[in-house]
Formats: sequence, C-alpha cells, structure tokens
Amino acid sequence: MTPPAHAAEPAPLIDSHCHIVFRNFEDDLDAVVERWRAAGVVSLVHACVEPAEIPAIRALADRFPEMRYSVGVHPLDTQHWQPGTQQVLREAALADCRVVAIGELGLDLYRDQNLEEQLGVLRPQLDLACELDLPVIVHCRDAAAPMLEELRQRASQGRCPRGVMHCWGGTPEEMEAFLGLGFYISFSGVVTFPKAEATHACARQVPADRYLVETDCPFLAPVPRRGKRNEPSFVAAVAARVAELRGESLATVAATSTANARRLFALPQAGDNV
Repeated sequence: MTPPAHAAEPAPLIDSHCHIVFRNFEDDLDAVVERWRAAGVVSLVHACVEPAEIPAIRALADRFPEMRYSVGVHPLDTQHWQPGTQQVLREAALADCRVVAIGELGLDLYRDQNLEEQLGVLRPQLDLACELDLPVIVHCRDAAAPMLEELRQRASQGRCPRGVMHCWGGTPEEMEAFLGLGFYISFSGVVTFPKAEATHACARQVPADRYLVETDCPFLAPVPRRGKRNEPSFVAAVAARVAELRGESLATVAATSTANARRLFALPQAGDNV
C-alpha cells in the first residue's frame, strides 16, 4: 500500500523587520500567528518606532517565544525624543535580553526636511548601539548621502555600529557604499514590485552573506497582495522573489537569509531554549 503523500515542510524563514503592535492586528492576531508558523517563519524581529511602544512589544514577546525586538526612535517620530530618552532606551535594552537591536532609527528626507533635528535623534542612538554592542536597524529614505557621511565619519573614528539597511530601496551604488561600511541589506515587499528595478538589481548583486528578508508589516505587502495589510507569513513571497532574481532556489535563499539574520541579531538557533 502506497503511503499518503505529504506536503514538503516550508523552508525556515526569519522576518527581520515587522510591526505587530498596530491596531489592525488586534482582531485576528492569533490567526496571523498561526499563518506565520505555517509558512515556516521561525523567528521575527519586531521594530520599535518610539519608546511608548516598548511595553506592548515586550508583551508580544512574552506571548510569542520566537519574537525578538528593538528599541529606538524613528526619524519621522522626532517629537518623541526628550532629554531622557536615551536613558529610557538604555534601560529597556539592558532589562531584557530579547532586545537585539537599537532602532528603527535613521534619516527620512522624503516626508520631512528637518535634517538637523533628525541627526540630533540619530546620533545618540548610534552612540547607544556602540555602548551596548548592539546592531542598528536603519531607515534611510531619500537620505543616502547624509547617512553615509555620518556613518563614514564614525567609521573613521572607530564608533560606527554594525547593522542593517532595512526595507532597501536604494541604488546598487548606494548599496555598495553601505556594504563597504559593514552593513547588511534587507529586502521587503518592494522587491516584488514590477517597477522596482534598482531594488531588483541590488537583490541580484548583494553578496550572499549580507542580505536579509523582511515584511515591514503592516506596510508594503508583496505582490500579489499589494495594497492589502501585510503580515509576517508574507515574507515567504519576498524570499521567493529574491530567489528568482538571484537564480537560486527558495530553500537556498531561506537558509542564507536566516543564517545572516541569526548572525547579525544573535538570534537563537532552531530548537534552542528561548
């Protein structure tokens, strides 16, 4: 008698950047979790955009052992930076070993033009990452030149943290500059968009040991779900498109991006106590 055929287990994946605390996950969070586990997502890094989010993110990590998180202030949330904010972030990071990065920090000159204000929030967070020996999660939109200037100056002084350029949407030339500073490149649903030709080129060219995959959910759902709410299970579509662009198997891209994320964020191996 022929045994029944079983579907292949999904390749283990890590969603290296997500936001689950938003209200549009409140009504069906348990179903969202079931879907990410069914899709093979074995770990997630939940990004933080401002300190008030930290208790809610920590509570999610309490519920879902595969979750790790960052603490930081987003460049479009500079109004949340106060004289004591660096200490708040320091204490939150030291209080919980599940904090694996500082961020989401960076520069965004697409929506705001307050560069000096954004630099005033970015710099103490970069200092904190160096102090705590944690990587940074960098948001950089229409701001590659000032970001590179800041990071290169720090690198010349031996105080540039390691990290990842999240939700990559820059050019191959910009990518090479950030790679030269030791940064990883993370691809989101943008890589599935037909007109994102620069991102496609970056996915083809990035070294195998220097890329991650992410959703940035609930934003930027990949094709064919573009325009819908994004969620961690959809990271499989991102990985599949990266695999297609690189001429590799999904299993290869999943294994490579997962190993890279574990190395950058010091995430536990599958089966480790968490």
